[in-house]
Amino acid sequence: MSSPERIVITGMAINTPLGDTLDGFLDGLLHGRSAITRWKQLDVSRCYSKVGADLSDYDLRAKLARLEGAADPAAWNRARKLLGRIPWATGLSVLMSLDAFADAAAFGGTVDPNRVAAIVAGHNINLNYQYENRKQYEDEPDFMDSLLALTGLDTDHAGCVSEVLGLHGPIYTVGAACASGNTALRAAIDEIRYHDVDVALVVGAVLDLSPVELHAMCLMGAVTFQNFNDAPEKASRPWDTRREGFVPAHGGGALVIESLSSAQRRGARIYAEILGCEANSDGNHLPQPSEDGQARLMQRLLDKCRLRPDSIDYINAHATSTPLGDLTEIRSIKRVFGAHAYKLRLNATKSMLGHTCWAAPVVETVASVLQMRAGLLHPTIGIDELDPEVDLDVCRGTQPVAWPVRTMMKNSFGFGGINCVSILSRFKD
Repeated sequence: MSSPERIVITGMAINTPLGDTLDGFLDGLLHGRSAITRWKQLDVSRCYSKVGADLSDYDLRAKLARLEGAADPAAWNRARKLLGRIPWATGLSVLMSLDAFADAAAFGGTVDPNRVAAIVAGHNINLNYQYENRKQYEDEPDFMDSLLALTGLDTDHAGCVSEVLGLHGPIYTVGAACASGNTALRAAIDEIRYHDVDVALVVGAVLDLSPVELHAMCLMGAVTFQNFNDAPEKASRPWDTRREGFVPAHGGGALVIESLSSAQRRGARIYAEILGCEANSDGNHLPQPSEDGQARLMQRLLDKCRLRPDSIDYINAHATSTPLGDLTEIRSIKRVFGAHAYKLRLNATKSMLGHTCWAAPVVETVASVLQMRAGLLHPTIGIDELDPEVDLDVCRGTQPVAWPVRTMMKNSFGFGGINCVSILSRFKD
């Protein structure tokens, strides 16, 4: 039996309040800057939670202008025409896709558009857009957006991306709560290995949160709102004794992955190799993370990749700043890695970004690859008093940590008992 096709990352893009370029994003992470503020344009006057990482005032047109010259002119022009007619979050998906494709040098006929897939990670993405249209319907139905029946669909993200980039391979969305980004990556790997695709674009869409979802998460006890509304930069505090829930956040990213043979054929720059990505479930629809489910999945992925636990140097943790979730993940890591767990380095990107929800695995994979290439791990900020059960090295502090990473693990665990974990490594020809 032949070995499966090797898969590599050849393009990346990012858009978070910490930065919308790869260099700017990495700089913000390594300097331990918090992206969390009070919500700016979102009306949270009736919502308990007042803080988040906010992109609501982001200038889409300015970003498009910066992409002119880097992107294919025809694709850039199609994006320009679309931006005024599509919802805000869909526009961000288009811009990140354009950015990632340019970063991968995938324009100019270097890839066959019939053999490129586009997979958007997320579901119920345009929530605030739909919320505002429902309010308009209550006031005067004829003034609501006449395209809501189309642009309110998650699939419109994939459709717009394929239109702008001129793609004719398979396109679809993948919903798996906060594991959506990794689940979409897993689907993209399958597209390349089993469905005659050369290149796959994975878009971690920005979740357009509305006040309804924010308040519902407060009532559930999932997000922070008790003590840090007036100190937003302190609200996300993974592994700290005062953590009280995650901080909802805007943010997204995009990955261009392709078969190694395709990347080498066109002389593409290779950021990293994807060794594997696997998923399982806890068999429980409630937001109650399972140590058994997480440990079972991490061990299965190591086995599938034919790796021993001591092959992993670094784990980018899910670490959302929830009382139960943070400890469940630590326990599952210690169960799988044993004594090697104490030789690993972990960090929590959400300590600075908050929880970008459906896009988090893509956003944090971009963060992890950039750290791996830099030989530096960003600090986990917001830990004033480390939970006594957390006895692993979680890069606590405000300064970057020099750490050579050969192979890393990215954890993602979503509501509904959905788990998906990936392993990436430095590329070796």
